[in-house]
Amino acid sequence: MRWSRYFRSKEESDALERVEKVVVFGGGSFGTAMGVSLARQNKVGQVTMLLRDPYLCKDINEQHCNTRYLKDYELPPNVNATTSAAEALAGAQFAIHAVPVQHTRAFLQGIKDLIPPGLPIVSVSKGIEVTTGQLMSEVIPSVLGKKQPTVYLSGPSFAKEVMMGRPTGIVAASKDKALARSVQRLFASPDMRVNTTTDVIGVEICGSLKNVLAIAAGIVEGLDLGPNAMAALVAQGCSEIRWLATKMGAKAATISGLSGLGDIMLTCYGSLSRNRTVGVRLGQGERLPDILASSSQVAEGVATAAVVVNLARKYRVQLPVLTAVAQVVDGHITAEQAVFEIMNLPQIEER
Repeated sequence: MRWSRYFRSKEESDALERVEKVVVFGGGSFGTAMGVSLARQNKVGQVTMLLRDPYLCKDINEQHCNTRYLKDYELPPNVNATTSAAEALAGAQFAIHAVPVQHTRAFLQGIKDLIPPGLPIVSVSKGIEVTTGQLMSEVIPSVLGKKQPTVYLSGPSFAKEVMMGRPTGIVAASKDKALARSVQRLFASPDMRVNTTTDVIGVEICGSLKNVLAIAAGIVEGLDLGPNAMAALVAQGCSEIRWLATKMGAKAATISGLSGLGDIMLTCYGSLSRNRTVGVRLGQGERLPDILASSSQVAEGVATAAVVVNLARKYRVQLPVLTAVAQVVDGHITAEQAVFEIMNLPQIEER
């Protein structure tokens, strides 16, 4: 087809020059997966992961495997790890920030003097800082104390599927259109499509609140309430995210796009979702402390749920499903009581 030849030639003309080194902050599953996605491409030479754990670092360098989070997958030979921030950052042309949101401030505080002013940071961390109520687009500049070029990457992308090379679509959000396009070209591959947007708030809010909604979806699954209840709950949750996001300045189109509806569907319905799994276990009657203690990975929706109540008050938006999750997580009501309260809300007109 003529259009396919046109887009192919355009992509070739927009091709990013070879990137010699990318640093990944954090050694979790998603940071590892995104680093591996880059390492597999001929246009990226070296991917260096900055870790705290010397034992995991040793496994990655000697066994070529993230033995803690992705033990079933071999890492490419051009992926290595170090505990030295100076070594990791030396010569890096891009930095992927994959440290959990609640630990981001302390992490960046420790290395901020080593981060070059012009180094683009690609944040893949989703959530809202509990202590301040800030999004990552607020946390990063407030810690670094300077205007760092930053892009926020989000979308429906389970780490294991990225590791398997399955088709994935994500969104690169930045106020700097040229920088967003650079990150688009960096990550674009036969396995990964990357859209761009300037709607940073929309992408971040969707990426944060979909985790809370996924806990609600898991509760419905755990209580065995059926597909009718699941569809109604997810639809209501999508509306609530749209109501809040647009009040905060986001574009409605973002909520219906890859980083909005796409990510919501994946996280609410996908069996690999950590937040959904937390909800399933809550619905089955397990205690939250026991659930969290048994998992080695972070379910950001648990922390984010606490912030939702404050956001609802601040922007004067009613968020019955999302705030109900916060009440369950805090132990104020049971999962069954939350469902009862939601089903007994006043009947409303669609909006």
